[in-house]
Amino acid sequence: QVRLVESGGGLVQPGGSLRLSCAASGSIFTIYSMAWYRQAPGKQRELVANIISGGSPNYADSVKGRFTISRDNAKNTVYLQMNSLKPEDTAVYYCSSHIRTTPWASTDYWGQGTQVTVSS
Repeated sequence: QVRLVESGGGLVQPGGSLRLSCAASGSIFTIYSMAWYRQAPGKQRELVANIISGGSPNYADSVKGRFTISRDNAKNTVYLQMNSLKPEDTAVYYCSSHIRTTPWASTDYWGQGTQVTVSS
């Protein structure tokens, strides 16, 4: 069994910063990729940023230059540093990871989500 646990959401004023964390635990053989998605009310879930083992980070156009995704492989943790936050960044942010639990089996796992609200 694998769990992803997010933390770091909250209420912040426009222009402010937040740092989200997501720690993976359980029966992990290897982690192929880790990503952050978000879903605003009435909208579809969208990819914010992802990072694949051995690869470069990828970002949605709407967050380029403001958000930074990073990964601590030793802790099986991914971070999302969010700067210059805008009201349109308000959403529930979800962590996702493609994880191998054995050399022959892999699947996508999701966290429970953490609310980010940008408002004055």
